[in-house]
Parts: sequence; structure tokens; C-alpha cells
Amino acid sequence: MDISRRQALVMGGLAGLGVIGAGLVTAPVSSVSAKSASALDERHMPRPYQSTLTIPPRLSPYKRVILNGETTHFYSLSQQLGTAKILPNHTTPILGYNGIFPGPTIRVERGVKAVLRMRNRLPATHPELGHTLAMSTHLHGSASLPQFDGYANDLCLPGFAKDYHFPNFQPARSIWYHDHAVHFTAQNVYSGLAGHYHITDPEERELLPQGIYDVPLTISDALFTADGKLGYDSRSNSGLFGDVVLVNGQAWPVMKVQKRVYRFRILNASVSRGYRFHLSTGDPVTMVGTDGGLMPVAQTVADWRHGGAERYEVLIDFRHYATGQRVELRNLSNDNNRDYDHTDKIMAFDVVDTPVDTKDPTWNRIPTTLVPSEVMDLQTAAAVKTRHFRLKHHDVTNIWSIDDTTWEDVIASNFRKVMANPGLGDTEIWEFENNSGGWNHPLHIHLVDFKILSRNGRAPFAYEAGPKDVMYLGEGETVRALMKFGPHRGRYMVHCHNLVHEDHSMMAQYSVGLGTDEEDLNDPIHAAKPDWDELEEAEEEAEEAAEEAAEAGA
Repeated sequence: MDISRRQALVMGGLAGLGVIGAGLVTAPVSSVSAKSASALDERHMPRPYQSTLTIPPRLSPYKRVILNGETTHFYSLSQQLGTAKILPNHTTPILGYNGIFPGPTIRVERGVKAVLRMRNRLPATHPELGHTLAMSTHLHGSASLPQFDGYANDLCLPGFAKDYHFPNFQPARSIWYHDHAVHFTAQNVYSGLAGHYHITDPEERELLPQGIYDVPLTISDALFTADGKLGYDSRSNSGLFGDVVLVNGQAWPVMKVQKRVYRFRILNASVSRGYRFHLSTGDPVTMVGTDGGLMPVAQTVADWRHGGAERYEVLIDFRHYATGQRVELRNLSNDNNRDYDHTDKIMAFDVVDTPVDTKDPTWNRIPTTLVPSEVMDLQTAAAVKTRHFRLKHHDVTNIWSIDDTTWEDVIASNFRKVMANPGLGDTEIWEFENNSGGWNHPLHIHLVDFKILSRNGRAPFAYEAGPKDVMYLGEGETVRALMKFGPHRGRYMVHCHNLVHEDHSMMAQYSVGLGTDEEDLNDPIHAAKPDWDELEEAEEEAEEAAEEAAEAGA
């Protein structure tokens, strides 16, 4: 049969896959000064607190099925080109889930399974950066089977689609979905491929604000070229630090708030930048949730260090502020960030006198005791093994590694090389040492939640007293964590979530419950392959037929 134009385009782009494993990088677009990073004329740059906070739409399932007493919701998303109105006088091209950034929020009840049809409707290559747009979708924070975990080399080409199966059995939590394509995760996430995913349950709904008082915040940073496009400068593979802070895709937005308690689910979706958040009033916030869900006991904190991919849920009490008062969420920054004129600002809250519904029991509730946590109840006496890993930078090759293993080593081993092989159900202590020099590393371990035991031999920060899947490793820090491996067998990735470091090439993998020569029934690349997107093919055929009819009529 004749191939469609898209198929021809994809076939022409296949050659680009040959360079993915080579770890090629995009050349920087400009030098960076201490004042700003963007090449865009200052007159066209956004200014703090001139835009309004927007909330991404909720994605509804297109089908619900109940089989053998189990409910499954079916969703569909498309990775496609889009535009964003970030700048006052320019429209910025992006890659987006359904063409928007952040992507739609998915909200699902604990115990309800989900099947997400992810369609790659992108062109064969990135319009600005030139790399092949072969994608892999990771639901970060979900205990998914390996073949649905967004394995870096489990790639879905333009014109293809993949069904991702998510179990959603874990306690209520704020997680997120994003691209995870090998060696180009940074460029793809930076271009807009990220969105919230919330698992909810009755305990969480009873304790914490809901509806419009339950606010997802996706925080990122960007820099811009002279014509208003996203600029990409990884500063020789060290990291990308923009001069514009975005919250839900808007530059330094403002949100009107009533005099009540609000819940904020804060995701750091920046490629490299870490933050240290605090309120301009000096008032503390109440931390109620970490990466893996609610904490056993809420923590009161004045500021907190927030690395890439980490999620923290905080309560802010606006009851005692005056009408018309502005409260800012600000950034104290961290060591070895690159800071510019306005990166100390995040967003603002303007207090209004709209009547508050005091029948809502969460309007003035600041809970102390929350929910028990299986992860936080783990004891070190249960650990059957302790492992030590070092995060390194190699000056000669300018790449990053965990110990001396890079993702290229994993590829060269036909994806068999592992950094550890815990048994299914084993509890272990993993210790990570950052001796890479002047950099920090937010380290993500796929599949599991863990309990942070210590940082440089001292107790973890108060805001880390909940289940985590990312540990912030500051310069010269060593972190010990306790984790139980399961519930699946298979191979899972471990990597730095400074995505520039991940791409070059601070990523390894471990296996759970697999013998050395045992067949892997959950092979992350081959167990569930993408297929041709027949819906898109039908749409293209209809488009071609319409064009041919128009030409014949002419």
C-alpha cells in the first residue's frame, strides 16, 4: 500500500535515531550575563506580576470500564506542536501535551486503573533544536511496570502511539508525567512536555482543601531568543538556567486569594534550577506532602530547598492578612544556581475580601497528624544490604556518571548492565555521595518511595519527613535512604533530574527480583511496543482526499 506523507516523514527522520546514543548536544545560543540570559530585547521581556495565574484543564476519561470488579479509566493525549503566550509581544512555539504547557491535569481515584493512549503527533525533528522527536512518557512517582515506566530507550516515533497502563494503587499523591527520551529529555521537557497527575483518596479529601482551593503549581524557568522562541543554553552540559520564572506557563503570575487556607501542590519542572522558597512576609508554611504523598505529621517550615522533579504540598493560611495585601512566593536560591535580576521572585498572592464559605471544614484547618506511611514506618533493622554510590563529573569527556557507569555503558551491554539487583520485597539502605565538584544533583529512583535517614550524618530536613522519590544532593553532601523494592520485577532507571546531567549521562539502572540469566517478562523495551496511530493515519488520508478533491475541482 502507498505510504502517507507522515510515514515518509518518519522514515526520513529515522536516521536521526543513530545519533541519540552518541550524546550529541545542542550548541548554546548565547553567552550568559549576570543580569539576564535572554537575547530578546529588554522592551519585549515580561515583567513580574503582570500576568494572571492560569490553571491547566482537567483531562476527562473518554471511556470507563468495570471488569471483574475493577474499574479502569481510559485517557488520550497527543504530543504536538503548540504556542504559548508568555511574552507581551511574541508568541512562543512549544511542544505540548494536547499542544499546551503544562499539559492537562489527570486526576484519578486510588484503586482505579488508568490506560493512557499517548499519541506522538510531532514532526520528525524538533523545529528549532533539530533532534529526532522519538518520545517516551514517564509517570514520575507511579509504581508502574517497567514496560510502562517511560524507559529512556522505549521510544515512540512520530506517527505512532503507545498505551501506558498505570495501576494507581498507591496512597494519594501529587505526581507528574513528562517525556523521558534518551539523551533529549532536557530539550523535550524544556519545550513543554510536562503535566500534573493526582491520585486522590478519601483520607486526603477529608483533611485538605479541594476544588479551587487545591492549586497545582508547575514551576519552571526559561530564556528567550531575539525573536521570542525558547532559547536553549546548557552551558557546556552543566545546566540550563533561564532568566524568566514561569508558574503554570505564565511569567511571575498573580493569584487572587480569599482569607482562608489554600493547598498548593508545587512541582519543580525546571530542567536544572533548584529553588529555596519562602514567603515575603516571613511567615511559615505548613508542609503536608512530599513526593510519595502525605506526611505522617505536618511540618512548619520558613523555607525549603526544592530540587528538580521534587513535589511538595504546602498549606498557606491567608486568614490573617489584610484585604489588598500582596504576599509573594520568593526564591532564596541555592549554591551554584545562576541567578538573574528577577529569579528571586516566583509569584504573588493578592488577598481579596470575597466571602469565605465557612461550612467547608478545611477553610481554617491546619492539620498536624495526617496519615500513616508504610515507607516512613520502615526500620533500618529490616535492611538486608547497604550500598554506596558516588556521583561523578569527568572533566576530560565532560560527562556525568553514577560511580563510573554511564547510560552508554548500559546501551553497550544490550541493556543488561545494572548497578544493583535487590530481591523482590527486599529492604536496603542506599547511600549516595556527591563528589562531582560544584554542582548539585536531584537524584530520582524509579519505582520506589524511600525514607531519607540522614544527610551528612545529620537528621534530614523537617520538610523531608515524608516519602520521597527524589533526593536533593547538594555540593559535598552524602544522603542515606531506606527503601523496599517492589511490587514488580524488572529493570528501572536511576538518574539525576538536572536533565542536562541525565542526558550526558548520569543515568544507570537496577533490577528487582531478576536472576543473571533469567528471562525478563517485563522487558522495558520489548514487552509493550508502540503501534502505528491508525486514527492519525485516517485523519491524514481524509486530509489528502480533501486536497485532491480541491485540486480536481480547480
